[in-house]
Amino acid sequence: MITFTLNGSEQSLDIDSNTPLLWALRENLQLTGTKFGCGVAQCGACTVHLNGQAIRSCVTPLAAAQGSAVTTIEGLASTEGAMHPVQEAWVAEQVPQCGYCQSGQIMSAVALLEQNSNPDDAAINAAMSGNICRCGMYGRIRKAIKRAAGESVVGVFDPKANNPQEA
Repeated sequence: MITFTLNGSEQSLDIDSNTPLLWALRENLQLTGTKFGCGVAQCGACTVHLNGQAIRSCVTPLAAAQGSAVTTIEGLASTEGAMHPVQEAWVAEQVPQCGYCQSGQIMSAVALLEQNSNPDDAAINAAMSGNICRCGMYGRIRKAIKRAAGESVVGVFDPKANNPQEA
């Protein structure tokens, strides 16, 4: 039996402790906001927080959650239902195109801003470089992170700086 706190609520699962956390969340707990992308921790679509740290749930065994706090995209909204400031920035900057990677992108951005409330482009590139967006929305992602951090978002569309894969 694995017991952990999920989005503020105690959970217990009696399944194989080697089951990837991703599948426990999606299949056993019916939280489908966390996406399966690559299955080898390379794309970031499955990013959740484990004790406040962004992790790849596709390669993290459920056992790692024992006694810990897990936050998924569903857990970011306030108890009153208001979106997290990063989610609000994502909407304001019209970040998603297909949207598939966005829950992982948002979870990585939240973790970044919790550790660095005023990240520069280099810090954003470092934190977000493991998150792949097939639609190439890196410029909008950077702009949304800066908006959520309260920075000016004017002039952030430097084509060389917007794609962390190129930086």
